[in-house]
Amino acid sequence: MKKVLLMAYLAMVTPLLALAQMQLSGKIFDKQSNQTLAGATVSIKGTVLGTQTNSSGTFEFNKLKSGKHTLLITFVGYTALEQEVNLSSNQTIEIKLDRSTVIADEVVVRSTRASANAATTFKNITKTDLEKQNLGQDLPFLLNQTPAVVVTSDAGNGIGYTGIRIRGSDASRTNLTINGIPVNDAESQGTFLVNLPDFASSVDNIQIQRGVGTSTNGVGAFGASINVQTNTLSEKAYAEVASSGGSFGSIKNTLKVGTGLMGKFAFDGRLSMINSNGFIDRGSSNLRSFFLSGGYYGKKSLLKLNVISGKEKTYQAWNGIPEAKLFGTQAELMAHYERNPDTYPTQQDLLNLVNSDKRTYNYFTYDNQTDNYRQDHYQAFYTQELTDNFSLNVGLHFTHGEGYYEEYKYNASLAEYGLNNVIIGGETITNSNLVRQKWLNNNFYGTVFSLQYKPVNALELTLGGAYNRYDGNHYGKVIWAQYASNSTPDNRYYDNDATKKDFNIYGKATYGINEKLHAFADLQFRNVNYSFLGYDQELNNVQQDVKLNFFNPKIGFTYQLNNSSNAYISYAHTGKEPSRDEYTQSTPKSRPQAEKLDNVELGFRNQTAKRNVGINLYYMKYKDQLILTGQINDVGEAIRVNTPDSYRAGAELDGSLKLTNFLTWNLNAAVSTNKVKNFKEYVTNYDDADGMDTTSYNKTDISFSPAIIAGTQFIVAPVKNLQIALSGKFVGKQYLDNTSNDNRSLNSFFVNDLLINYNLQFKGIKNLGFSLMVNNLFNTKYVSNGYTWGYVAGGERVIENFYFPQSGTNILAGINLKF
Repeated sequence: MKKVLLMAYLAMVTPLLALAQMQLSGKIFDKQSNQTLAGATVSIKGTVLGTQTNSSGTFEFNKLKSGKHTLLITFVGYTALEQEVNLSSNQTIEIKLDRSTVIADEVVVRSTRASANAATTFKNITKTDLEKQNLGQDLPFLLNQTPAVVVTSDAGNGIGYTGIRIRGSDASRTNLTINGIPVNDAESQGTFLVNLPDFASSVDNIQIQRGVGTSTNGVGAFGASINVQTNTLSEKAYAEVASSGGSFGSIKNTLKVGTGLMGKFAFDGRLSMINSNGFIDRGSSNLRSFFLSGGYYGKKSLLKLNVISGKEKTYQAWNGIPEAKLFGTQAELMAHYERNPDTYPTQQDLLNLVNSDKRTYNYFTYDNQTDNYRQDHYQAFYTQELTDNFSLNVGLHFTHGEGYYEEYKYNASLAEYGLNNVIIGGETITNSNLVRQKWLNNNFYGTVFSLQYKPVNALELTLGGAYNRYDGNHYGKVIWAQYASNSTPDNRYYDNDATKKDFNIYGKATYGINEKLHAFADLQFRNVNYSFLGYDQELNNVQQDVKLNFFNPKIGFTYQLNNSSNAYISYAHTGKEPSRDEYTQSTPKSRPQAEKLDNVELGFRNQTAKRNVGINLYYMKYKDQLILTGQINDVGEAIRVNTPDSYRAGAELDGSLKLTNFLTWNLNAAVSTNKVKNFKEYVTNYDDADGMDTTSYNKTDISFSPAIIAGTQFIVAPVKNLQIALSGKFVGKQYLDNTSNDNRSLNSFFVNDLLINYNLQFKGIKNLGFSLMVNNLFNTKYVSNGYTWGYVAGGERVIENFYFPQSGTNILAGINLKF
């Protein structure tokens, strides 16, 4: 009887299951020419499902439920279209897109972006993704839930100086562009987003390409590249006011306005301010910024001007906290003080070390121990569709940066600052307490360009490149001294200029070999010419020059397994020049070589109505990677040196699963091994006349490269307009140097955050939004960054570790009003 009932049940249910899982396929056409469109994006609203049309302009969705579905179709140069489809059986449709009456902003960044089916490992972040959590924290913290990412904050709460590492590579090895224009500092090669406060409020979308990625402008991507596009055209006028605040006196106010499209013109603007006291003692931030944009939007041409300006004043918290203070006993703390008496020269300094909170301690106590900097970016873009197949994009840019950091120096040598000794009552004073400022005044300017040719759907060609020049003036001055001698506010104790010219040209081709197999090739040539004040062979400090050439080839294949899945494989090579310190603190004999990287990526992507999953394997082999070893060069400086052989290898997962109509699970994970094959450590030995001890290691871990990084996020939408997201981030053990020594490491940590968004709509009001963010929900005590140094003295190896603890539970709440 049970078997009969089971068979009857299956007989009834099987047809229903078949009806519930429909196939929707279609073809996209140009309405005017009736030609098919390859590469158009087709997504289903309310789901994670999305795809691109293949070389014949077709798309397909499988296992859709019966009923109504709304398709959203977009393609550069065409008006976006929403089309409702009522599925009751398998269905094939034809969709025709109108050519846009104005050219789209996306053409500005298209040459440096990877498409949905590209043989590149990447992650796209939308404006909506950023808006939900943009309550004052810096951009790296808004990217924390992306694969292989670790973020940190000097002040401990994500406001002010923040950092990001991707695949273990810090900001100096991560290429960052804004609208295709390089942002990395030309000399240090780092990015300092504190100079662009609340920049996320002017971002439309971001693409993070992990690994070498596609050819772009600026420094070589040795871990990842972050491609940012600022606000795109809003055809309707708008106004937006956002305000948020919370723990540590943090507050953010933002005003945004836009005219919408007035004939062929549109203008946008933003004004922002952010203040915070910081989690770390005196770790305050005072940040101001604005964004202005104006554009002419023709049918075949686009002219757009952007001004992005930021000003920051942050109290210095970049020294970290001594291990003896954070984790040690009172005896260990006093031993640390005795080893470093010059660091705590007054009784008040010692009391501050002993009595302050161990997780918020800040060594600096001088009232104006601050970093002060302003940076202004000017961008101009012109795009012209020359024919139906040809388009030209040219950009001009100019960035001016100027600022200083101010420091109180105890018992400093007057001679070191170009000051005369002071004679008082027959006593010659050679040292003095003083206040110094270190200044940077620089200009960065140039042009970027791309020419795109797309004669047929199966083929696309791009020729692009850039020429950029950097002029930097570095100088320092003493603004006060306890024993004044010849000091004046304009007295410069060092003054040097640097010039860097960077030219690159690249060619890219993508070709559909057939409907399933696509190939790409990408060849780039880059030339760097750097002039700086450095040491010659005789240790004279004179102007020096370095010229470097890089050839960076890339090739890859994508295979369409079915309409919801594809697989890809790619190989890329890139090179990267040493930073300013490596050049200025060495002679031509001891200068390091340029670094080189070979990167292989193998990946699989799958998209259905209920999931969007990407899995990839990677291998990154470095030649002459620059790392700290403790070795001293012929100028007496400990700088990074070339290591012949090191590598990173790993697997990454990036997924989104729609578990129910109201519950979505986003997850990412990165498992990797990161090794230096042969590493030699150098340690200063004050007991030995030769001065250095060495230790050899085999296959040690690369510093700051966790073997496991994982993120999870459950998003619940229990009622209309309400969304609750519970996020978790696990970061495995990190080593502070390349010796794999547990005594010089950061413990693993797992941190949870809660984000609640509630939105209302009223007549005359587009959106009234309320947000609540609880960071570090369970008050985890963790450290996200640090550094180490050591020496041998009295027959004992001394290790000095310093850490950057992050805040416990803290709250940010905001309100957003859109008209």
